[in-house]
Amino acid sequence: MGVQSVSRDQVLRRRVRVQQLDRPVDPTRAVTDAAVLDLGVQDTGPDGALWALAVRGVPVRSRAWPQDDLALVWSLRGAPHAYRRERLRDVQAALRPYSDADAASRIYDAAKPLRAAGIRPVDGLAHAARTMRAVVTEPMVKGALSTRMTQELPEPYVRWCRACRATHMWEMTFRLAALHGGLELEPGTSPPVVRRIPGWPSSRVGSVERARTSRVDPLDPVRLVLHLMGPADPKQVAVFLDAPLADVRERWPADVVDVEVDGAPRSVLASDAEALARAGRDDEPPVVRLLGPYDLFLQSRDRETLVPDPARRRALWPVLGRPGAVVVDGDVVGTWRPRARGRRLGLELDPWVPWTRDVQRAVDAEHERLAEFRGLERT
Repeated sequence: MGVQSVSRDQVLRRRVRVQQLDRPVDPTRAVTDAAVLDLGVQDTGPDGALWALAVRGVPVRSRAWPQDDLALVWSLRGAPHAYRRERLRDVQAALRPYSDADAASRIYDAAKPLRAAGIRPVDGLAHAARTMRAVVTEPMVKGALSTRMTQELPEPYVRWCRACRATHMWEMTFRLAALHGGLELEPGTSPPVVRRIPGWPSSRVGSVERARTSRVDPLDPVRLVLHLMGPADPKQVAVFLDAPLADVRERWPADVVDVEVDGAPRSVLASDAEALARAGRDDEPPVVRLLGPYDLFLQSRDRETLVPDPARRRALWPVLGRPGAVVVDGDVVGTWRPRARGRRLGLELDPWVPWTRDVQRAVDAEHERLAEFRGLERT
């Protein structure tokens, strides 16, 4: 039996379904009822994690963070992500580095001085986590915490920052150590406020190194990327996780099916293969969404599949100031930027293709939805 060939259209439509972008709002739905929370929902920008949940039918509003149910922590790529509070221990276990090489990859340039001092990157991350936990006895603004950490840690952990004109801790070590120290972020704070996670066991503080006999996590990041963002290849998964390719290949699931996406080799979990094959065009109304710039749907590393045109890829993913995406059944058909004036919210839209009347009406409805989410009126 040959390798199954699937189209770009099938891939994108299947991601819309598995990421639950096709769900209408249900006021009775629990705020934790979103599959993307397993992998984490990035909270960057004014329409971050909560808007990503809202467009998946979760009843949430801007600036009304459900703190009993959701927690915000620095995690993948050092970015703030929302997770189910009750699963934070599983999240921390899943985000432990796969190896010393993985730890070094995650903390970037901070690994070099640690190794020069004879400190394994995993051990350095663990020491930073324990130190941070000891320092944060009450909520602390990031700047104040950084100052304290610089005072507490020896030279391999700190550096001279030309931009800040000060000596402080390496940024990625600082961010990634927080969760391993049992610390979370206070939602809605800028600069961010760091505080202890209630009930975090002391035995988990600084527990960074993986047990050699353990290969499976309840929230296995490799499997989750394949499930929510597949089909994918090991390199795409490694880039998303900021992990070495060798570590991802070592943990590549045995239950995958090889497919070709427009001729390119990819893999999908066997349990998802049938849904992928069925994800063709149907007679259902188009699913139209205004996705935030860092929505998980836009975070997959096969950007050439998401947006085939190079000029449009540059427009959607500029170096600075990303716009949001107007998505129709998984196809990016334009960009949007919010334009708030007083109590009214406008949108600056850039259609890439002519929109049908149905699409335009759906975009207007999503504009109304975004305004209501922000507690504003639509212009």
